[in-house]
Amino acid sequence: MSVSVVIPCYRSARTLPQLVARLLPVLRDVSPPHEVILVVDGSPDDTWTVAADLAHRFQNVRAVRLSRNYGQHNALVAGIREARFDVVVTMDDDLQHPPEQIPHLLAALRGEQLDLVYGMPYQEEHGFLRSLASRTVKAGMSAALGIRTAREISAFRAFRTRLRDAFEGLSGPHASVDVALSWATTRVGSVHVHMSEREDGRSNYTPRMLVRHAVNMLLGYSAAPLRAASYLGFLAGIVGLVLGAVVLWRFIAGDTTVAGFTTIASMVALFSSAQLMSIGVLGEYVGRIHGSGMGRPTYVVSERTDANREPVVISGVGFGSDGR
Repeated sequence: MSVSVVIPCYRSARTLPQLVARLLPVLRDVSPPHEVILVVDGSPDDTWTVAADLAHRFQNVRAVRLSRNYGQHNALVAGIREARFDVVVTMDDDLQHPPEQIPHLLAALRGEQLDLVYGMPYQEEHGFLRSLASRTVKAGMSAALGIRTAREISAFRAFRTRLRDAFEGLSGPHASVDVALSWATTRVGSVHVHMSEREDGRSNYTPRMLVRHAVNMLLGYSAAPLRAASYLGFLAGIVGLVLGAVVLWRFIAGDTTVAGFTTIASMVALFSSAQLMSIGVLGEYVGRIHGSGMGRPTYVVSERTDANREPVVISGVGFGSDGR
C-alpha cells in the first residue's frame, strides 16, 4: 500500500520540522513507497521557506505554495490532486494528529471493505464552544446533505486515491473534501486514535469559521435551504388562513369594532418576514451561481518543488485535475 500524506500548512513554520521528522520514520515502516506533500496555503509567515527547505533535504517530501490563502479544504484539494500513490492520508500541521497513529488508519483501510477511514479522537481535544460548533456542523451535514457518517468526520482521514475522480471537475472557491468524498463511496468507517494538544499557537478554526464552513456546505452542496423556504411559506400560508378565519368569525358574530389594526399588522409582519427570508435564501443561491459564472478558481499554485528539490515558479489554476 503506497501512501501520499497531504498536509495543508498555515502559520506552521515552527511545527513542520518536528512533524516531518516524526512522520517519515512512520511512513518508512508502513509503506516504502511514500511521499509527503506540504501545501502552504498563502501563509504570511516563514512556512513556505521551511516547507521548501524540508523538500530540499528529504527526497520524499514535496512542497506546493498557493498564491494566496484559499482555505483548508481548497488546499487539501490541491494536495490531493498532486498525490501519486494508492492511498491519501490527510492530517493537520499542528501535531494534533500524531503521525504514529497513521498505521491505525491504514490497517482499517486494508482489504476491500472500506474506501475511506476517519480517525476519531478518544477525547475531544478542543474547548467546549469549538467542540459544540463542530458537533452542530456534523449534525447539519448528516441531516441536510444526507451523509450518514457525518458525525464521524475529522480532518485526520485516509482514503483510496481513486476516489478523487468523483470531484475531478470540482471548481469554485467553496470546496468541501468530505462532501466530495461522499459522492464517491458509501464504504466509510472510522477508528479511534489518540489526539494531542496543539503544539504551537492556536487553531484558525474558530466557532465562527465552523459556522461559515457549514453555511458554505449547505448553500453550495444542498437544496435544503430552498426546501426550508418553501416549508416556511406553506406554514405562513396556514397561519394566514387561520387568522383570516378568526377575523371573519368575529365579523359574523358582531364582535369586531373599527379596530382590527392588530390583526392586520400581525399578518403583514408575518408574511413580510416569510417573504424576506425566502428572498434572502434565493439571493444566496443566485449569488453563488453568479460567483461560479465568474470562474473563481478553487486554488492557484504559484510555486512547487520539483524532482531536483528546487522551487519552480508556475501558474496552476485549480479548476480540475488538469489544472495542476
